[in-house]
Amino acid sequence: MLEVNGLSTGYGKVTVVNDISFDVPEGKWVSIIGNNGAGKTSLLKAILGLLPTTGGTVKFDGKDVTKAAPNQRIRAGMAFVPQGQQSFGTMTVDENLHVVADRYGSEAQARYDEAVEAFPVLKEFAGRRAGLLSGGQRQQLSIARALITRPKLMILDEPTEGIQPNIVADIQRSIRSMVEDRGIGVVLVEQKVQFAVERCDTYHVLASGRFIASGKGGADQVETAKEAMRV
Repeated sequence: MLEVNGLSTGYGKVTVVNDISFDVPEGKWVSIIGNNGAGKTSLLKAILGLLPTTGGTVKFDGKDVTKAAPNQRIRAGMAFVPQGQQSFGTMTVDENLHVVADRYGSEAQARYDEAVEAFPVLKEFAGRRAGLLSGGQRQQLSIARALITRPKLMILDEPTEGIQPNIVADIQRSIRSMVEDRGIGVVLVEQKVQFAVERCDTYHVLASGRFIASGKGGADQVETAKEAMRV
């Protein structure tokens, strides 16, 4: 579904991501792990069209979108959950969800219900202002807002940053459910290796803008991935 081939990008004359290739089939979870400064967010921005490519191609759903604007990629079925648990803090959870859902007319309630089903805690706190939620609850809200669009591909940038361990586990289970139950492809970038690797289908280790290791996901692969990051 997503095909990244020889992708390079950067800022001005500085190349940050160099000759990256990977695929995300429908209903598969691909994790990209790396330390700070590895180029993870820059890679996501290039896939989304937020950074221009200096080489290579991005294909989505069989179409070349290398030169497509970000909004065109979103309309084609990409969804992006950026780093930082973003929401409208002065609005309630319910209002945050309806801002997205109400765009879909007669489908609004069904889409809203699907999002809340993925994260039941949001129903419990429907009337609470988003700014009063914990970091983990705000992250669940951010992912639920993206789910309302019924994406083909969900792109997540460091979704565990600053989140308590019990909610990290809930988010991991929810991502696996998106993949298995809804057939959504997932690209996730993370520093927390266990979260990223133990339930993904494939992982890649990014360092200095290049992939230095790759493997199949699974609990038995976590230590191998950690060792690759230490190289």
